[in-house]
Amino acid sequence: MKLAFCLYKYFPYGGLERDFLRIARVCKNRGHDIHVYTMHWKGEPEIDFHMHLLNIRAKQNHTRCYAFSKQIKDHLKANQYDVVIGFNKMPDLDIYYAADMCYQARIHENRYFFHRFLPRYRQLIALEKAVFMQGKPTKILLISPEQQTAYMRYYQTETNRFHLLPPGITKDRIAPLHTHHIRDTMRKAYQLADEHRLVLMIGSGFKTKGLDRTIIALASLPENLKKCCQLFVIGQDNPRYYQRLAKRFSIENQIRFLGGRDDVPTFLLAADLLIHPAYHENTGTVLLEAIASGLPVLTTDVCGYAHFINEAKAGIVLTSPFQQLELNGALQNMLSSSTQKWRQNGLSFAKQADIYSLPEKATDFIESVRKNRETLSTRSY
Repeated sequence: MKLAFCLYKYFPYGGLERDFLRIARVCKNRGHDIHVYTMHWKGEPEIDFHMHLLNIRAKQNHTRCYAFSKQIKDHLKANQYDVVIGFNKMPDLDIYYAADMCYQARIHENRYFFHRFLPRYRQLIALEKAVFMQGKPTKILLISPEQQTAYMRYYQTETNRFHLLPPGITKDRIAPLHTHHIRDTMRKAYQLADEHRLVLMIGSGFKTKGLDRTIIALASLPENLKKCCQLFVIGQDNPRYYQRLAKRFSIENQIRFLGGRDDVPTFLLAADLLIHPAYHENTGTVLLEAIASGLPVLTTDVCGYAHFINEAKAGIVLTSPFQQLELNGALQNMLSSSTQKWRQNGLSFAKQADIYSLPEKATDFIESVRKNRETLSTRSY
C-alpha cells in the first residue's frame, strides 16, 4: 500500500513522534510504501521513507498548523494514497492517531472563557472538528480510553469510529539480567554514592509534566533526607524558569537538566524513583517504562496510564484534585521506605501484561482500513 503519514513536526524525544516513527517502520517492514508530510524534521533522516517537507510561512504556531492542513490537501489529492494517517488534527484523514487531548475539553474544564474569542481557539477548534465532528469518516486510534468520553461529549462522535490500542513501550525498557552492573556504572559516572537517592523526571514540556510541583516537593523534604537527594530531569525544554525556582528554594545544586537523551533505559535502572506529577497527560508512556525497569513511580491520576501503576502495585498515584502537600508527603514516604516490593511488583507486571504491541496493532488497523475501503466514506478533497 501507498501510505501518507502527516504530522506538524518531528523531533526524536516526543511521545507522539516516537509512536509515529515506530508505526511507520512496522508498516515499512510489512512492505508498504511510506510517505511523510511534515513542516520540520529534527534528527536522523529515515532513508526508507519518502520525505515531503512543506514550507509554511506563518509566525504563530496555530497559524502554521492551520496553513499546513490547507497546503497538504493538494498533495494528498494529487498522489491518491491508499490510506492517510494523521498524528495531528487536520481534515481529510482516513485515520487519526489520538496522541493529544481534546482541546475543547481543556478550554471548558479549565474555564479559559476569554480564549474562545481568540483566533487561535477558532483555528484549533476547526481542526479538531474536522476529525471528530459527528458524520466525519475519519477513524480514530485511541491510546487512552478517557479520550473517547471527552470527544463524544463535545462532538457527538460515533462510538464505532473509536478503536483502542494497547500501550507500546519498547522492549529495551525491560530490566536486563545485569541490572546491578548498569546501575552501579551509571551512578558512579554521576558521582552518586549508595546513600544518595536519585529521583528521575522524564518528558519534554516541563510545565505540563509538573516540574514546578516536583521542585517544591523536593524542597519540602526533611533536611537529612533532602541533602541525600538528586533530581535528574531528562527532556527538551527551556529550563531557566525552573532553575530560578530551584535557586529560590536553595536546591539548585541538587537538580541536573540533562536534555533529551537516547540512553533513557540506563537512567531508569540507575534511579530510585520516577516522579511524574503531571497537570494533564494523555497517557504517560514513561510510567510503563519505569514499571518494566523495576523503578517505583509517583504520579497523578490525570495521566492516562496511571491506572497501570495501581494495577501493578508499583508506586503511588495521587488522586484529583491535586494537593501539593499530598505530593510532598508521598515523596518523603517513598524515599524513606524500602522500594523492593514496588520494584518486584513492576517487574512481574511487565512480564505478563500487553504493554508493548501498539505499533503492530496500529499497523494491523491501517491494513484493515484499506481492505475494508467500502465501509469508509469517500474522502472529499
